[in-house]
Amino acid sequence: MNKIRILPEKVATQIAAGEVIERPASVVRELIDNSIDAGADRISIKIEGGGKKLIKVVDNGEGMSRDDLLLCVERHATSKVKEASDLLQVKSLGFRGEAIPSMASISRMNITSVPRGHLTGHRLRISGGKLLSIEEAGAPSGTITEIQDLFFNVPGRRKFLRSPQTEKNQITELLLRASLPFPHIHFRLEEGPKTVLNLPGSDDPRLRLSAIMGREVSKVILERVEKRDGFTIRLFAAPSDFTRNRSDRLYCYVNGRNIRDRSIAKAVMEGYGQRLMKGRFPQAVVFIEIDPSLVDVNVHPTKQEVRFRNPQEIFQAVSSGIGKTLSPESRLSTIPPLNVPAREPVYRMQTPFASVSDGEWVYKEEKAAPLPETKTPFEKFSVEREIQIIGQLGGTYILCQSSEGLLVVDQHAAHERVVYENLKRAFETSSVEMQGLLIPFEMELSVKEKTLALEKGDGLMAFGLEMDHFGGNTFLLRAVPALLKDVDWTSMVSELLSRIEGKEVDFAAFMDETVTVMACHGAIRAGQKMNREEMRLLIDQLKEMDLPTNCPHGRPIIKEFTYYEIEKMFKRIV
Repeated sequence: MNKIRILPEKVATQIAAGEVIERPASVVRELIDNSIDAGADRISIKIEGGGKKLIKVVDNGEGMSRDDLLLCVERHATSKVKEASDLLQVKSLGFRGEAIPSMASISRMNITSVPRGHLTGHRLRISGGKLLSIEEAGAPSGTITEIQDLFFNVPGRRKFLRSPQTEKNQITELLLRASLPFPHIHFRLEEGPKTVLNLPGSDDPRLRLSAIMGREVSKVILERVEKRDGFTIRLFAAPSDFTRNRSDRLYCYVNGRNIRDRSIAKAVMEGYGQRLMKGRFPQAVVFIEIDPSLVDVNVHPTKQEVRFRNPQEIFQAVSSGIGKTLSPESRLSTIPPLNVPAREPVYRMQTPFASVSDGEWVYKEEKAAPLPETKTPFEKFSVEREIQIIGQLGGTYILCQSSEGLLVVDQHAAHERVVYENLKRAFETSSVEMQGLLIPFEMELSVKEKTLALEKGDGLMAFGLEMDHFGGNTFLLRAVPALLKDVDWTSMVSELLSRIEGKEVDFAAFMDETVTVMACHGAIRAGQKMNREEMRLLIDQLKEMDLPTNCPHGRPIIKEFTYYEIEKMFKRIV
């Protein structure tokens, strides 16, 4: 008997479905691709149980005839490719004819479609790949696709799905990404009676950027167009003041298709260059419009990867384009931002290291000092050690003199350590003092941040943040930790929410991470002038800390230059 056998059609289809459909978000992606290809400008999605129980997509596209409706559930039936050469000229988002039959084989599916200009259409019912019925039905022009009980007949796949909340978050993120290249399309996501996402259509791409990346970013985001032979790149890049701890706000599109490409991400990072701190990621959008013959989109089942014929040219155009976008000349000539109220920026451009303030160097000729004993980091900055403030360098470093030599202290890192340890002690002893704001602070969050804030708002209370939903994407911050002063609350809350996204544990479990974020946002900034009393107070506070040598991120706070090292530097000793 042969060991190798041809699989039954049903099994083969389910295997193929496993490559195309990984989770509910995969279903939504394929269905909205079809809706966009059908010319829809309104797409509504309704889910239940995170999409495991129900996914319903309604569009006002061109619809399908009865014959096309029957063909769309057959494998490799498509209206977008007729012969092999067409694969080299793919202009649509969908083209393989695999998605609908894959969904039909692992769910209970209903499709109702009415062609444009017709009063009635047809409804098709299919379960586990088996056609149950097709009948005449009345509905608005367009297509309604319902997917119920996803993976009901593939329990091995169903058990690997995450919680309804996580699956819903995946769908939300997918819709946000998918909507960026199509600002004219109205996208709406509902879960039961609740509206999760509502993105009205507009001719202004910045309105869509505002909804997805937040109004604060959309006000300052910079735009540039790079034209090359065979392709055009449209770039949107936020200034380096608006970086994040994750790369989730770096979007890339090729002919409207959202892709994940490490090379392009690297090109963006290279374009930002030294504007980025280590461990920080930019907020940027890259739209590549390219001749379809110069890119292969048929390289991955999910179509999230592509292969360029000229990858180095694309890389260079993105990298140089980002650099030019962020240049001072570009900032002077950007298109006008959205008309939204101005607020003070979180960070300011660091001033050049031009002077030493509040102190003077006094030269006194002495004999060369002997090589000092090696001290541990804690001994270098002990409470008993006498330290004299010399002044501030470049508005960023505090210069101090000790009996052993010169100490250079990073003021932001130092204050970050002080705020971190004080906050952590307060949280660990449940003694956080909250300060009510006389005038509530108004915050405009992104759509995704709004969803997270509504879900996790109670958890934020444990860390001294009290806020209410004011409507739309606006929240009012009513109370804050008394230990934090002069903080950009919108930026801090945004980063806190991004850290807990998709994590199914209590907010309190992220105490250390939360306190680190708060300390970073609550600390004195580089470039901020300090008087002698402020510098002395900070140094005295730092000496009391458990770990005064490193900030919560691990960066050094203090650099010591001993008299021995200095005199050797000036050739006073051999």
